[in-house]
Amino acid sequence: MLNLSDLSSLKGFRFPRSVIGYAVWAYHRFALSLRDVEDLLAARGITVSYETIRDWVARFGVQFAAKVRRDRPHPSDKWHLDEVVVSIKGKKIWLWRAVDANGNVLDILVQPRRNKVAAMRFFKKLFKTWGQPRVIITDKLRSYGAAKADLAPGIEHRQHKGLNNRAAASHRHTRRREKIMCRFKSPGQIQRFLSVHDQTAALFRPKRHLLSARSYRHARSDAFALWADYTCELTA
Repeated sequence: MLNLSDLSSLKGFRFPRSVIGYAVWAYHRFALSLRDVEDLLAARGITVSYETIRDWVARFGVQFAAKVRRDRPHPSDKWHLDEVVVSIKGKKIWLWRAVDANGNVLDILVQPRRNKVAAMRFFKKLFKTWGQPRVIITDKLRSYGAAKADLAPGIEHRQHKGLNNRAAASHRHTRRREKIMCRFKSPGQIQRFLSVHDQTAALFRPKRHLLSARSYRHARSDAFALWADYTCELTA
């Protein structure tokens, strides 16, 4: 993953692409702080400030996420949608998340409401990227049904709290990172961070319990190779 013999660099950046790609990968792949990533690089003889790593994550993370999303196979035709409350400076906002039947996150959207308008905005974002599924599964929030009736009445809609555990479980990683980051600071920060974090997880967290050891190692090697390719494609 970290290839110090690769000295190809981006214009205006002192460190090579491989170092930048490694830093972004480590931050989003593991539950690490920026200072933790700084220490990982220092252990490999690379002295870089955590503030520089912060800039790399913000600047290049979206590029990695877009490339992962571009190369992902089309999701299954059954989607699970859920929303969870996040508190920022005492104010509640809502994180909307959609996952497919395999548990891979399709997209997220941070919004101040969870009414029909918010549900329609989330549906439009999903449909624009992935098209329309055959089935959506949600909890009993009526905003989903009202939005679906206007936008896609032909989609089968199943509403049952017990059926939606797959989407609810996908929020666990968000809560873990929220704790490490001492809470999120703004809706924009949540949107930027999770848009990259969830796509990185889709690439580097295959369903290990469903794979043999050999298959898992192959999947991991493929993910490393893809990330290396994405690192070579970075633009300033």
